[in-house]
Amino acid sequence: MPLRPGWGTLGRDAPLRTNFFAVRLPEDAVYFEYEIDISPKAQAKGDRRPRIMELVEQHPAFSGFVQHVAHDRSQRLVSSQRLTQPLSISIRYLEVDQNDDPNAMTFTVEIKFQRELRMSMLQDYMGGKAEHRSTDTQPHLSALNLVLQSFASKRGFRVGGNKYFFTTTADRFELSLNVEAYRGFFMSIRPMYKQLMVNINVCMTAFYTPGNLANVMIEFRRQTGDGMPQQFADRLKVATKHLGYTKKHTIARIMTNLTARTARFHCEEFGREVSVEEFFKLKYKISLRHANDLPVINVSMNSRRPVYLPVEICEICPGQAYRGKLDAEQTSKMIRFACNPPEFNGNAIVQQGFERLGLRHGSASPTLAAFGISVNPQMAVVPSRILPPPRINYKSGQTTIRNAGWNIVDVKLHTGATISRWAVLLVHEGRPDEFDGVGDPQLISFLQTFLRKCASSGMAGANQPPKIIPPVTLPSARGDPNRERALDAIRQALRDNLTPTAKPSFILVLLSGIDKYIYPGIKKLCDVDLGLQTVHMLLPKARDSRGNRQDQYFSNVILKVNAKLGGINHLLDPSSMRWLVEKKTMVMGIDVTHPSPTSLPGSPSIAAVVASVDDNFVQFPASLTLQRPDWNKDSKEMVEKLTEMTIERLQLYRKRNGNRLPERIFVYRDGVSEGQYHLVLREELPKIQAAFKQISPKAPYKPTLTIAICGKRHHARFWPTAPGDMTNNGNTLPGTVVDKGITAIYDFDFYLQAHNGLQGHVRPTHYTVIYDENHYSADTLQQGTHTASYLYARATKAVSLVPAAYYADIACERGRDYLNVLMNLADDRSSIAGAQRTTEDKEAEKQRVFEDAAKKWGNGIHRDLKESMFYI
Repeated sequence: MPLRPGWGTLGRDAPLRTNFFAVRLPEDAVYFEYEIDISPKAQAKGDRRPRIMELVEQHPAFSGFVQHVAHDRSQRLVSSQRLTQPLSISIRYLEVDQNDDPNAMTFTVEIKFQRELRMSMLQDYMGGKAEHRSTDTQPHLSALNLVLQSFASKRGFRVGGNKYFFTTTADRFELSLNVEAYRGFFMSIRPMYKQLMVNINVCMTAFYTPGNLANVMIEFRRQTGDGMPQQFADRLKVATKHLGYTKKHTIARIMTNLTARTARFHCEEFGREVSVEEFFKLKYKISLRHANDLPVINVSMNSRRPVYLPVEICEICPGQAYRGKLDAEQTSKMIRFACNPPEFNGNAIVQQGFERLGLRHGSASPTLAAFGISVNPQMAVVPSRILPPPRINYKSGQTTIRNAGWNIVDVKLHTGATISRWAVLLVHEGRPDEFDGVGDPQLISFLQTFLRKCASSGMAGANQPPKIIPPVTLPSARGDPNRERALDAIRQALRDNLTPTAKPSFILVLLSGIDKYIYPGIKKLCDVDLGLQTVHMLLPKARDSRGNRQDQYFSNVILKVNAKLGGINHLLDPSSMRWLVEKKTMVMGIDVTHPSPTSLPGSPSIAAVVASVDDNFVQFPASLTLQRPDWNKDSKEMVEKLTEMTIERLQLYRKRNGNRLPERIFVYRDGVSEGQYHLVLREELPKIQAAFKQISPKAPYKPTLTIAICGKRHHARFWPTAPGDMTNNGNTLPGTVVDKGITAIYDFDFYLQAHNGLQGHVRPTHYTVIYDENHYSADTLQQGTHTASYLYARATKAVSLVPAAYYADIACERGRDYLNVLMNLADDRSSIAGAQRTTEDKEAEKQRVFEDAAKKWGNGIHRDLKESMFYI
């Protein structure tokens, strides 16, 4: 990876507070790392390992060490003092409230010395000298994370590696039936230039609400008329107390066809076959109240030996992160709960956060004191600069940028596309706001208003009326769960009313409501099967005549239409474009989207590569492809067919540029975590370079290449220190860039907030240059990326992510639409039923699902749309 070429100087200085806190270690500190080995291994799995370590801490042979050790409750332990070696402790496994068990399992825990961790190595690395750049500091940092997180790990619930949540009512918010949002705190050690820091941030996660499983099932049935959804029950942990102590179980299956009365098994204790209901009555003197109206659960992972439990004796364990995908309503509630201004989040971090994480001086974790570690309670102050915005050019009319946005009243698009012919599709479902039919005077007036807006915006051919396809009245969703009959009706209407040899420039689709099958179904039908450009309008919004709402709505739609048809909505001033046009340059965006928790197992990942085609950097056609989500077990995020996709982008560039290929290529790679940077260099860089060789097999083609990673999933946040440097809601101003104080010691990275943070606490994008043959300066890349953020075709404002990466993300989501039923809606209402399947059965099913996806995908984007921004 390239070294930082220097720091940026462009823009107005504006110091900021940030949620990084200085960490102080003892001078020349040495800590000791140990491996935790628990045997027998086969039985020491899942929730047992943390409990085993709790019992170890209570053992007389170890209790004296507890204050000066920190561990992950599983495999790794770090100590501020040397521990006796060998150190082997045997414990009898008992649950928290279990008095004794003569048959308790015995585990042997060996704590084996691994190495000394000299913090002087970390200090040398943070000193910034080139000879220390290759120092492996990961063992030191992960050890320090164990120490700093030891307090929180014993008092809260951990999600992922670094997020902690605590059960206080003020930090919860109901999202839906038995799902609630928790507010917690992220915490991670970060080495900075000459200063070790800890990054602390507010975070949100959805959890299952604790409660009796039978009551939850009854409530599901009452509210939805159906059983408990599959995604809700999948791997849910429940606890029982009928044995006299608390025992945890993981739900393998809800047996919707078996109740406690009908589920029977041979019981050796009673010498006969009994029902689950009988067994609990005879063995535990428990009379079940829901023996015949609620299903039993199977808590055995052995498909040949099921273990059935009645749901009314099961309690949903607290602290379980929700594994399903939040639906639209849940997501909306989560956003409202999480959308707090900077001041709120800042106070939460320095007050509740420090307290709950055990970092506050005087009440800090005793483990911190044993390691001699302290954390400064004051946020670090770092330098930042506010970069100047570009100027926006239209064909005619002037715009003024305010708060990273501008108005397009009385301006004409820079290059209006031509509407050679167009069509209108009316989709009827019996909702309000629908037009009566082809001859409805209100429809004619509506379309004429839209045409006038197209003409006044500068689009050519906007004087001819469209072909209006007679309304397609969709069959009811009842009996048509995936709306396949409805989509067949739309397909037939398009085939009956359109001529394949004289396709319309675009079809305006008028929908009266949101349906999770119809919109993606039409996109699949037109993008893949028929090769028709489509633009959708939602009639309740499009027909809103209050104020200038309809005019604004039409303006936004026209931006999409013009981009799809190859037009240019706006450009930047020549000085803002100079860094891109001084040599023939192609800008690429790359992203991959993966199956969600609700996708059918075996569903594919979808990769997108977009690239500019000329010196305007406005049109970014896309290549899309499927890949198995586990095609590369070491680097699932990498793009499998990147060589072919890059060649496709280069071929179109050459076609649009008089048979010339670009001299420079700049790649913005989205969706890659910090730990995967090396994988991009190892896996994707060679594929891009292979494309250069294959596109020009005779004459050597070696464009200079730069690759920058765009990161949004980070926890760096900023607070202005002066009123003149903040927005009305307390956020930093658009154009804020930070490349000192909390950035990498050696690498070329920066945080950039190009957009205006209207709601909540604005999050900048973290850009890291991992490969650079173009040797860009910090100012060139920072200001260039900043001004490029104003070139997003679908808006009249700067966006938070550079458009090339943003387009790749949108193209991936469009690909998900083509496989909507597999990727987004898999069995989202059904309950779990049937017998358990073997591993072979599951693998065969995954293969079948992938093959089904490949069949639905076909040849991908229709050839008539491949060279357009069909996805915008």
